[in-house]
Amino acid sequence: MTGSMENGNGVTQPRFGTLAVHAGAPHDPVTGAVIAPISLSTTYEQTSVGNPVGLYEYTRSSNPNRDNFEQAVAALEHAKYALAFSSGSATTATILQSLAAGSHVVSVSDVYGGTHRYFTKVAAAHGVHVTFSPCIELHVEDLIRPNDTKLIWIETPSNPTLGLVDIKAVAEMAHRHGILVVVDNTFMSPYVQNPLDHGADIVIHSVTKYINGHSDVLMGVAAFSSETLKERLTFLQNAIGAVPSPFDCWLAHRGLKTLHLRAREATTNATIVAQALEASPHVLSVNYPGLASHPHRAIAIKQHRNGMGGGMLSFRIKGGQRAAHLFCQNTKIFTLAESLGGVESLCEVPSSMTHAGIPKDQREAAGVFDDLVRVSCGVEDGEDLKLDVLQALEGAVAGAEKMVNGSS
Repeated sequence: MTGSMENGNGVTQPRFGTLAVHAGAPHDPVTGAVIAPISLSTTYEQTSVGNPVGLYEYTRSSNPNRDNFEQAVAALEHAKYALAFSSGSATTATILQSLAAGSHVVSVSDVYGGTHRYFTKVAAAHGVHVTFSPCIELHVEDLIRPNDTKLIWIETPSNPTLGLVDIKAVAEMAHRHGILVVVDNTFMSPYVQNPLDHGADIVIHSVTKYINGHSDVLMGVAAFSSETLKERLTFLQNAIGAVPSPFDCWLAHRGLKTLHLRAREATTNATIVAQALEASPHVLSVNYPGLASHPHRAIAIKQHRNGMGGGMLSFRIKGGQRAAHLFCQNTKIFTLAESLGGVESLCEVPSSMTHAGIPKDQREAAGVFDDLVRVSCGVEDGEDLKLDVLQALEGAVAGAEKMVNGSS
């Protein structure tokens, strides 16, 4: 899964870090610039009708910076093609728009709140219906509707309870029925996990998160190897027009070049924090794929580079919702904010923030309780992050108890 130095023909292939720096990054043939310039032009000259000077006609259809970024992501996800979009949600929407009315999708229950919102509020309005499963490996075959089910949608790890799905097991079953498998790989990034290697047909990312990594770009991307998907999704990318700006593509490509360094450090820090949380008397449970106690640890070992857990974790705090809110307000280094995958560490309460739009009974069925805190570990010093978490825990639990005792 992590890629070797030789392909099946014995040809030497660059490893991840080399690809991250050099894929889709040709030197400028005119000036010799090592870093590509930002091409802001919206239109390109034609020498005669229908004959542009170069490869480009109009920037919605294609742009040099977008092409470079797409080539880089395709290389890192072991795909033939990648298409960039204006956001992760736009990526999801475009894939769902590719389905005809009457199509059916099976999805894991524990998905990003925006994905759940699109599935239930938007896709349903144009005749695409989604069935959610809390344990997709066990239930998916029973949920398939012959002739109607077109996609199986996986998040692994899931958001925010960090549940893992065996991609290969689901893909083998899906392909027996002629169904495509989409994997949202945002939480792991291409460095930690490559879903196409395990049989997925499409891998998507919110580029906003780990791929860009600096909390200053809103983008999405899909990668795949099918010529049919390339034709269909490229048409929709252009027709819908949900494309990123050249500047955002340039920034995201710059961020991508250090992905391997950031992902490694984030994993190191998340492991330190997760172990501290697991040992704390103030914590009910910890969800982190890098811990031996994680129920799907065997899948992490099989699917993730070197069994890495990634930079994301969540935990349930004693003291209920009050304590969860106080924890996020008491941290000194972790910032209370939505999003994830940046160089800075963040924390949030999913039930009140990112997943607030999901009905409470559905949230809790997926393990998203009011006392759950989601943490994105950045690249600060891991020991500082551990100390910050421990002091915030102490203050949050004591503060919640004081509020309860004061009101009784």
